[in-house]
Amino acid sequence: MVIDPHAVAYDRFAWLYDRHWGRDFTRWGLPVLDQLLLRDLPVGARLLDLCCGTGHLAQALTERGYRVTGVDASAAMLRFARQNAPAVEFVMADARTFSTAPVYAAVVSTFDSLNHLLTHEDLTAAFRTAFDALQPGGRFVFDLNMEAGYQARWHGSFGIVEPDHVGVARAEWRPEDRLGHFHVTLFVQQNGWQRSDLTLTQRCYAEDEIRVLLGRAGFGEVRVYDAQRRLPLTRDDPVTIIPACLAGPAA
Repeated sequence: MVIDPHAVAYDRFAWLYDRHWGRDFTRWGLPVLDQLLLRDLPVGARLLDLCCGTGHLAQALTERGYRVTGVDASAAMLRFARQNAPAVEFVMADARTFSTAPVYAAVVSTFDSLNHLLTHEDLTAAFRTAFDALQPGGRFVFDLNMEAGYQARWHGSFGIVEPDHVGVARAEWRPEDRLGHFHVTLFVQQNGWQRSDLTLTQRCYAEDEIRVLLGRAGFGEVRVYDAQRRLPLTRDDPVTIIPACLAGPAA
């Protein structure tokens, strides 16, 4: 799902993410991609899923006839991805440094993956990866958590209790440094109860920052859609700031 210098946290998170979120996020996000991207692409088009996580979206896109490559930095995420989408090519690589020929009709990066890149330099590098992978006229579609989303959802805690695992998660939004922290403690029954503790960190970027960084990476037109007001989005929805799905064709 994400690229981070401390990929071990995402390795520990992979089991829980695959069990509880990957499939649901794909079910929610696919209608948005249908409206903003997929209806314009022919069957057989090549797609790059950047920060592909456990492969549920890659599998759904493959079932629709697209040729998909998934990229993620977490070895554990990719182990699940190869099980969930056995026909997809997966590459273990960092979104900031992955390099490929410009052979893709579109690049997607979904489920707030890019918020896990914590500096302008890192986010620009990931944008440049997407730009360099696109054929002329290709399109990059991605989503980001914006400030209203953090304010609305990144607080409090919740628990998951199943016969073979117990998880407790606590979200923390820090407006003073524009960082969100997702703290997880997980107990899994594997030859006795095994405990894992991890923290995933995200940065909130403003729309004007994102536009500047996209421009530095080479993108031209940028359209911003409000994912909070209604889903699925359509290209007739008004341009807004929060939360955002940005789509930009290569210049």
